[in-house]
Amino acid sequence: MHDRVPRFIPLLAAVLGLACAPGCGSRDSNGTVLTVFAASSLTEAFGELEAGFEARSPTVDVRLSFAGSQVLRLQLEQGAAADVFASANEEHMRALVDDGLVSRSEIFAHNALVVVVPNEGSAVETFADLPLATRLVVGTSDVPVGMYTRLLLERAREPLGEDFVARVREHVVSEESNVRLARAKVELGEADAAIVYRTDAHASTRVRAIPVPEALEVRADYPIGPVARSTELALAERFIAFVRSPPGRRILDEHGFVTEVP
Repeated sequence: MHDRVPRFIPLLAAVLGLACAPGCGSRDSNGTVLTVFAASSLTEAFGELEAGFEARSPTVDVRLSFAGSQVLRLQLEQGAAADVFASANEEHMRALVDDGLVSRSEIFAHNALVVVVPNEGSAVETFADLPLATRLVVGTSDVPVGMYTRLLLERAREPLGEDFVARVREHVVSEESNVRLARAKVELGEADAAIVYRTDAHASTRVRAIPVPEALEVRADYPIGPVARSTELALAERFIAFVRSPPGRRILDEHGFVTEVP
């Protein structure tokens, strides 16, 4: 496996570019600003949640900032101003809660992995065909989709064999810092396949999804919580409650998430 761009460069750029997100917990001509940090895979769903929440709270301006969960965690650790954090991975959220940077967290949705391939001309028709993809893209080992991908391949060892896993790993041509970059490689014809979330396949008309066998499925839990240093904690709690409400869950379900959580 190799990266086309050193991992620390996009990570540093993301931290420097977003660590001072404007308007967090302040007021402008539109009213109160609520800044929400959310994992890249939540882009479309949270765009719709933003519109729904603002329609119910006309004096609130929700500002969304999307990146890999590991990037957002680092931004918060470096002092970035935000009010809500929604992660694609419990590990990153737990670290922030343990450090007192996020007050608490709760699971609001689940996701799952699929393989995406071009709409036409792919040799990959089932998950067992994955070694036929000569240019495979996955997430880096510290981004949630990359963590889940590695767990998926470990689970595949017994039913599909060591040779299957070895051939898949040999064909990885790029590791990306967020799931949207992985999907984009297939959309642009730069890769034959990528392992992404089901919701990312759902959001694109330029790729088709190959399901992962049920016995190998890796469930991705999405936690959300208020940022402890937010100056709009009551508003942050209202936004989280909206995400967990029937209208919020309906939006998430429509974008391919599973919201039946305890």
